[in-house]
Amino acid sequence: MDYLTHNEIKYVQQHLEENIQLLKTLTEIPSPTFHEKKRATFCLNWLQSIGANAYMDNVNNVICPINGENNETLIIIMAHNDIAFPDIQNIQVKQVDNKLFAPGIGDDTANMVNMLMTIQYIIKMRLQPKYQILFVINSGEEGLGNSMGCRQIIEKYHSKIKEFISLDGYLNECTYCAVGSKRYQIDVKTHGGHSYVNFGQENAIAWIAKIITQLNQISLPTEAKTTFNFGKIEGGSAINVIANHASVTYEFRSSSQQCLNIMEQSFQKIINNINDKHIDIQIKVLGERPGNGPLSQEKMRKFTSRNLNIIQHFYKKNIILCENSTDSNIPLSYGICANTIGTIIGGDAHTYHEWIDINSIPIGFQVAMALILQYVDWELRI
Repeated sequence: MDYLTHNEIKYVQQHLEENIQLLKTLTEIPSPTFHEKKRATFCLNWLQSIGANAYMDNVNNVICPINGENNETLIIIMAHNDIAFPDIQNIQVKQVDNKLFAPGIGDDTANMVNMLMTIQYIIKMRLQPKYQILFVINSGEEGLGNSMGCRQIIEKYHSKIKEFISLDGYLNECTYCAVGSKRYQIDVKTHGGHSYVNFGQENAIAWIAKIITQLNQISLPTEAKTTFNFGKIEGGSAINVIANHASVTYEFRSSSQQCLNIMEQSFQKIINNINDKHIDIQIKVLGERPGNGPLSQEKMRKFTSRNLNIIQHFYKKNIILCENSTDSNIPLSYGICANTIGTIIGGDAHTYHEWIDINSIPIGFQVAMALILQYVDWELRI
């Protein structure tokens, strides 16, 4: 089965250098989580320059609707704009042999560029999809961004969405299952004092240790893989001072929303059972991503199988079906069929020496085109 027409393959070949140049330009525009506006503005101007009816919303999502035969049903195609590093000021793309190096170049800039170049083709050819497609360059995917941009789109349109694809990650991965999470910071404050003179008074570090011990003893639910972690401990001021403040970050994860709910109940029970007038406990939610909701497994199987066939037509190596925490978490929690699919080969994501393989760009470009153009009738494309 052919997934691209002769003209579509020709477009990829003729616009490969444009793809690479756009990738370099966008990668060198800093776009940390919560500070995506500069790059978002570039994307908005670029889309408008090719004739797209694009706009930016209040959380710096760039949204580009393409009207379809049925505008009451939506397909969401998304790629996130933010990168994992908050401190990037001057980014330079460097090439060594067949690799391009720069933080954020693969996660998620290269995937976003493949989406942009496909939008350009749709507009140029005046293609009308079966359903309205909302292309979204979304904000706040990384870290404590908590899928902010995606969440706003899904909450607004969830009743109309038929299917969702997030272009993110590498060509050999397809995420079909959401790993949800809840992240907390637990702060304990006490009066403190001198380690000898005031010995016996409440110590915030000791209390954090007690809380960690109790959380560590929670019986994990078994319906799906469920994990927890203590990521960072802070507190105290000196060896001879009874600590008057200490904190710990704590998270739990699962692919099952029910398991997440059980972990939440156990967590709250432990915190609520602490009753000591000499300490003050404050709980702060750092982030929350939902797990899988009431999803039709048969629909999800067919949807994922269809997308896998498209990827494997162009990428001949093995593809791993993954459980991950991605933007797909949000639609999956609503019971919407969603995959997160990569269109590039690379490595060292979330590091300063992240890289992508230039030779994989034309393959991923074709994958992105085929994944998106599956929503346009073949007869309109030839």
